[in-house]
Amino acid sequence: MSSHHQADSIQSLYEGDQSKLYSGVLAHHSDINSSESKSQIKRIWKVFWILLVITVAEVIVGMQFSHALPKGLVNFFFLALTILKAGYIVSIFMHLGDEFRGFIATVLIPLFLFIWFIIAFLADGFFWLRMNSSSPARDQIPQVEQVHHAK
Repeated sequence: MSSHHQADSIQSLYEGDQSKLYSGVLAHHSDINSSESKSQIKRIWKVFWILLVITVAEVIVGMQFSHALPKGLVNFFFLALTILKAGYIVSIFMHLGDEFRGFIATVLIPLFLFIWFIIAFLADGFFWLRMNSSSPARDQIPQVEQVHHAK
């Protein structure tokens, strides 16, 4: 058997069941009471509390203030909190926050351009729809009368 197929090799963890990779087999610390473990637990709780506060703020605004505030302001608030929460989740859970700035820009710039692309095409489509439905030339098109032939 070759060395890269041994059960205890790092390569075998990447080739097969990767749950061992993330379950602590390759962790730098094995003692749960170590300072590294405690700092990781604090980080997890910090992420939990930040996401909880953002979610509770969204729910409170949705339940209490959605009827009292202008709809555009409520929509802007929800959009801002959703982008904030999504960015934080991507940064922490997908480890984008640990990457180099150049890679982050490589991911985010096309994303923003794609969002702009969607918004621009929706705006253009709504413009043409509104223009075609309110055009005076549309009313001047002669209606073709159907001629019924008698037998």
